[in-house]
Amino acid sequence: MAAETPIFTQLRDAIRAESPIALATTIEGPGVGSKLLVTPDSTTGSLGNADLDRVVARDVLGELAAGRTGIRRYGPEGQAREDDVAVFIESYASPPQMVIFGAVDFTAALARVSKFLGYRVTVCDARPVFATKKRFPLADEVVVDWPDRLLAKIGPDLGQLDAVAVLTHDAKFDIPAITSALVTNVGYIGVMGSRRTHDDRTVRLIDAGVTEDELARLRSPIGLDLGGRTPEETAISIVAEIIALRTGRIVPALRDTEGPIHR
Repeated sequence: MAAETPIFTQLRDAIRAESPIALATTIEGPGVGSKLLVTPDSTTGSLGNADLDRVVARDVLGELAAGRTGIRRYGPEGQAREDDVAVFIESYASPPQMVIFGAVDFTAALARVSKFLGYRVTVCDARPVFATKKRFPLADEVVVDWPDRLLAKIGPDLGQLDAVAVLTHDAKFDIPAITSALVTNVGYIGVMGSRRTHDDRTVRLIDAGVTEDELARLRSPIGLDLGGRTPEETAISIVAEIIALRTGRIVPALRDTEGPIHR
């Protein structure tokens, strides 16, 4: 049996480790079959031209961040708006992350639904009596710490496919969780609470220096207006909002409606 090439060895190892990696392959034009392997930190191989490699590597990183696979077209030296070369980009992104703050009943339900959808779930609460693996067996990680301290560690790795859900209903947890999430590139920040709680929280956030543009990133009250009441129904409304936001669908979110959340 032929020996495995270094590119495929690296690709295999990255996929097994759930590390983000993408393989670009020329499928039309000069050098059909040539390959360029791209990670956030390195490139391996070549498509046959240094300028083409540079442009494709840049584009691959964008596709990888979005978790997309598809075909891009270029000139022989990476020129835009030309189609001499077709490159197939296969993205193998890390599982999206769901970071849940607050060890409450809704957290267990959201962790279950998120795992079903393929998220890597982290539950964080500063209270060790509540933040236990026994209470949240489906979470990949249960962290006993303050939200801002956890986000200082993992925040730089959060991207548009990831989500932060703040379910604590407690200003001393909510405010550091939200302000720390807002300085990341996370794609979804949902915050639980009634409209009155949201209004009171907004005042505190403004006092903490949060801008209007940053406030607009918050999905609060959290979830779609499905009329759900139970933790499980609420969890479904939250992940439904995440899916709708990612796909650009316009559906009624609680943030954009008026009146009581529960009728």
